[in-house]
Amino acid sequence: MKILVCISKVPDTTAKISFTDNNTAFNTSGVQFIMNPYDEWYALVRAVELTEDGKGETTVINVGPAANDAIIRKGLAIGADKAVRVDAEPKSTHQVAEEIANYAKDKGFDLILTGKETIDYNGSELGAMVAEMLDQPYVSYATHMEVEGTTASIKRDIEGGVELLEVDLPAVVSAAKGMAEQRIPNMRGIMMAKRKPLETVPASAGAEHVAVKSYELPAAKGSVNLIDAENMDELVRLLHEEAKVI
Repeated sequence: MKILVCISKVPDTTAKISFTDNNTAFNTSGVQFIMNPYDEWYALVRAVELTEDGKGETTVINVGPAANDAIIRKGLAIGADKAVRVDAEPKSTHQVAEEIANYAKDKGFDLILTGKETIDYNGSELGAMVAEMLDQPYVSYATHMEVEGTTASIKRDIEGGVELLEVDLPAVVSAAKGMAEQRIPNMRGIMMAKRKPLETVPASAGAEHVAVKSYELPAAKGSVNLIDAENMDELVRLLHEEAKVI
């Protein structure tokens, strides 16, 4: 089995967010970057579980500059067999999806895995776009997956229960919590990662359909009004006149 895992570089959740160039660019100064947790903990680890011990091959792919190589090497340390970096500055989900699809279209991957979303944009768009571009079925928010032959059996949480699905491979699947348990790279994995191949491929230079006009921070949190539990009339007044929700 050949699995391709899409990984992203994202700011650590403790990073202080600010913008430069008249609010048109993210300020990376002093920001620590990590591999997107949903890609790492769930998609990548499940791929490694399915292909380790000679059962297949896992490749990680990232779209970004050479500065992303450290994040990619962590994927190799966790257990991926190969890595690919598409040498392009990611500007939109569509661009990233197109680069991944163009790379994967003739490589014979049985399965493409992504995290359910990135923790910076929370868009949940990439998997569906890649699947559409490759004309493959797509299952989102998978919490469990087993593969038997050319069929993947998938569970995902829905309101009030669990949905059971079967999909014929090749397919694209996005992974959510429950798909796998986080793995911390050990010293052997870190040392082996230095010898595993990390291929850099040029961007396909597809048409760009999205441009960022500006960023802005969310409004600061306002003060909290504490209403006495017995003062229902005042609560209703505030909800109606100030919050305007009733």
